[in-house]
Amino acid sequence: PRYRPDWASLDARPLPAWFDRAKVGVFVHWGVFSVPAWGSEWFWWHWQGLHDAACERFVRRRFPPGTTYAEFAPLFTAHDFQPRQWAQLFQRAGARYVVLTTKHHEGFTNWGSPVSWNWNSVDTGPHRDLVGELGEALRESNLRYGLYHSLMEWFNPLYLADKQSDFKTQNFVLKKTMPELYDLVLKYKPDVIWSDGDWEAPDSYWNSTSFLAWLYNDSPVKDTVVVNDRWGRGCSCRHGGFYNCADKYRPGTLPEHKWEMCSSLDRLSWGYRSNMSLAEVMDETSMIEELVQTVSFGGNYLLNVGPTKEGVIVPIFQERLLALGRWLDTNGEAIYESQPWRVQMENTTDMVWYTSKGPLVFAIFLFWPQDSVLCLSSPIPSPDTQVTLLGFSGTLKWQNQPGKGMLITLPYIVPSPLPPQSGWAVKLEGVK
Repeated sequence: PRYRPDWASLDARPLPAWFDRAKVGVFVHWGVFSVPAWGSEWFWWHWQGLHDAACERFVRRRFPPGTTYAEFAPLFTAHDFQPRQWAQLFQRAGARYVVLTTKHHEGFTNWGSPVSWNWNSVDTGPHRDLVGELGEALRESNLRYGLYHSLMEWFNPLYLADKQSDFKTQNFVLKKTMPELYDLVLKYKPDVIWSDGDWEAPDSYWNSTSFLAWLYNDSPVKDTVVVNDRWGRGCSCRHGGFYNCADKYRPGTLPEHKWEMCSSLDRLSWGYRSNMSLAEVMDETSMIEELVQTVSFGGNYLLNVGPTKEGVIVPIFQERLLALGRWLDTNGEAIYESQPWRVQMENTTDMVWYTSKGPLVFAIFLFWPQDSVLCLSSPIPSPDTQVTLLGFSGTLKWQNQPGKGMLITLPYIVPSPLPPQSGWAVKLEGVK
């Protein structure tokens, strides 16, 4: 069927199946904001939009008098950017897709946008097509490629004029936003379009529905592309493909619609900060907990890193990504291609979470029980029930729990001075 440029028609499009199966992605926030590398990727807005005193002090201390934001662009060098190394890292992290910022609210494009003269990564800064280079490397590694794109630009005169007219004019959309979106799709054939920067104006201003109708009907990625829900004021959690709802969104119950939780390893920023401290970086336990809870509730987990202006993913971020990958090497069977089970978590504790695959049920427990006996009240066992622990050979002994559920005797683990890894999964066969 051809999709009409209205939400009733567009929202009826089935989500391409690859996205739900993928479960794990990596988000990359990279741009001119990586040059000051201070506060967050909203640096320009805090400095020039809000005239934040701390930002103004920072610029006075570090840069010559009269410095403008535009002068940061040549310092965004990407000297050490090695797309193949990034792709290998993301693959080892267990990601099945990667989403790169092609353009944040600052308007600087990480490819040679024909309508962003001299404010793009080919004309200035790296003098490289960052979007294209990463895309090639990811596809070599069989990873799907998503493009983050901000509809709005804080200080673009065309946008400010449209805003002044209460969005009755659309010069910015017709001359900048839409030409760039079409260019990105035709040039890079993305698997995901991760839209943002939509909140000030309605979707009718952005021409979102006509773009999506073209995307779903006639674009080169019409059968595979997936989009999120940020297409205009009031669209979030209501319209589009999968729902983001809000940054770091965590539903308390199973949502009816496919969704994604985006989270950042640096708890205080999406872009790189040179003054980030270790305490501000998410630890392995929190990362695994977020992943498990998200997938149990039917979501995808998109974990963000912010590279430096040179294109380095700092070692602490690499370490966390590799830890996630090691965990998934052992427990991925309970995550990838799984479905929410009839119960998402044990109601007695938020330390046991469930996923399923056909008749198989996985119970993922975040802390090792003290007496090595795992008590599950939700599964209903049968005489044929078999229990295995992912990453261990052999089956585990279990017995009916008085009342309901089952008690599983876990293998003995040799005490270690190091804290144990976070999260294990038991596979239950023959339970209801």
